Amino acid sequence: MSWWEALILGIVQGLTEFLPVSSSGHLTIGQTLLGVEFAEGDMLLFDVIVHAATVCSTLVILWKEVAWLLRGTFTTTAWNEEKIYAGKILLSMIPVFVVGMFFKDKVEAIFGSGLLVVGCCLLVTATLLAFAHFAKPRQKEQIGWLDSFIIGIGQALAVLPGLSRSGTTIATGLLLGNKKEQVAQFSFLMVLVPILT
Repeated sequence: MSWWEALILGIVQGLTEFLPVSSSGHLTIGQTLLGVEFAEGDMLLFDVIVHAATVCSTLVILWKEVAWLLRGTFTTTAWNEEKIYAGKILLSMIPVFVVGMFFKDKVEAIFGSGLLVVGCCLLVTATLLAFAHFAKPRQKEQIGWLDSFIIGIGQALAVLPGLSRSGTTIATGLLLGNKKEQVAQFSFLMVLVPILT
């Protein structure tokens, strides 16, 4: 992979990471269009770099929320609001942990299966977003424990290329009746630990 191909793919990653359009799917499309071939180990290095950039940009955007969460979590107070929120984030990470531990090889095989899977998953993302836009469930005051786990299942399914992680988790939260601002913040905070690990 040349430096200009890496630059183009990095721009694609940057433009699509925080939009509900699947950055991994668009990277796969970009790699195919550019005819990019990775040397052994280069794909892993590239993934690590772009995901590290994702974590950094998320921390910059949500630094107040992250600071609030860390300050409240590491206190001697029993169960404050921050610890409850952190607990919900941890609960949401269980499904993606299970997928990473027991289905890693199958997921990696799907990533190498070409544009057909990516195209199908992009259509699923679009359908989910359409449902979430037009559905009008009763609004909840806060994201519940069960909702956190179900949103986590959405994140676990979004390991498929073309199935947007943010789109899937936000759409799932909206369909469960959660407020847009709350579920968007939860969606971006819940991805930090899985990306870092």
